[in-house]
Amino acid sequence: MGNKKTKKKKGCSSIFLTIIFLIVMVFGAFFGYRVYENGGDLSAILMTIFGQTPETLENLETINVLVLGVSEDLGIKLTDTIMVCTYNPKKQTASMLSIPRDTFTGKDKHAGKWTDKINALYTKSPEKIMAAVSDITGINIDYYAVINTEAVVNIVDIIGGVDFDVPIDMKYDDPTQNLHIDLKKGMQKIDGKKAEQLLRFRHNNNGTSYPWQYGDNDYGRMKTQRNFIIETVKQTIKLRNIPKLGNLAKEVFNNIETNLTQEQILSYIPHIVKLNPDEIDSQQLPGVSEKCNEIWFFIYSRKETAELIKEMTYRIENGTIEEEIIDEEENNSATNSTNTNSNTN
Repeated sequence: MGNKKTKKKKGCSSIFLTIIFLIVMVFGAFFGYRVYENGGDLSAILMTIFGQTPETLENLETINVLVLGVSEDLGIKLTDTIMVCTYNPKKQTASMLSIPRDTFTGKDKHAGKWTDKINALYTKSPEKIMAAVSDITGINIDYYAVINTEAVVNIVDIIGGVDFDVPIDMKYDDPTQNLHIDLKKGMQKIDGKKAEQLLRFRHNNNGTSYPWQYGDNDYGRMKTQRNFIIETVKQTIKLRNIPKLGNLAKEVFNNIETNLTQEQILSYIPHIVKLNPDEIDSQQLPGVSEKCNEIWFFIYSRKETAELIKEMTYRIENGTIEEEIIDEEENNSATNSTNTNSNTN
């Protein structure tokens, strides 16, 4: 009697396991088919996971996001990084435009105050600084993402660090911020803590900074920030990081303040992994540093900014400005030739 019950239990267990196995096989086959249908690459895997199809891309528009890197000093949150990031999923083009944190936003620079610096606007609200950057650049910015130091540290650690070529030796200490930077020049693995040091470095304890060819102080820091972001993107969008997506998503949604919805963020992720990070257009707001009313400000050039934004927008929409430049040069050459002939005659 007991043997019959045991055999019956074993039989039920076998049937149950067979059913589970079949369900897994059917689901796996369906998932694999959808991945194949969506293109068969990393983008296709993510599209399938997020329930998207190739048609989803048709509804995605070019997006402009103001990225603010925030650190805390004596209880006051400061923006060390102000950057406009643009992405066109249809053309697979992207750009980053750094805005110096000392950019003057007041009416009269000769009567300028500390509160006229653009980073002071963050103490009011992200929307205030977003509106100011839109006004300066002429870019229609609807979204912002505020990334605190802890989030940067955790994200870099989740992906296992970033291989990065540190441009110079960096040695700086500020006990008031509990900030201690000690990095050596050269290619190395940058973990979360080192990433914080790298991104916040401006000058050494002895006053030396990046070489002028690179861009000293804030200019150098902004260039390093853009270069590190590009390397981080490049090393994140790899198949080996798929198992880490859950932790990455959790870190992003829990520690980044943004007015983007979760649905909006997820809709762009499967497509941004196709982006070639080496082709990201990396720029800085044009202008000069100037001491006004005993305060150093960055005075941006309206004319040069307008020209730069025009070029960047063209690249985002068309992928390159080479054809436009060639056409313009040919037109100028033809005009000059005509003028020369007219003068000769």
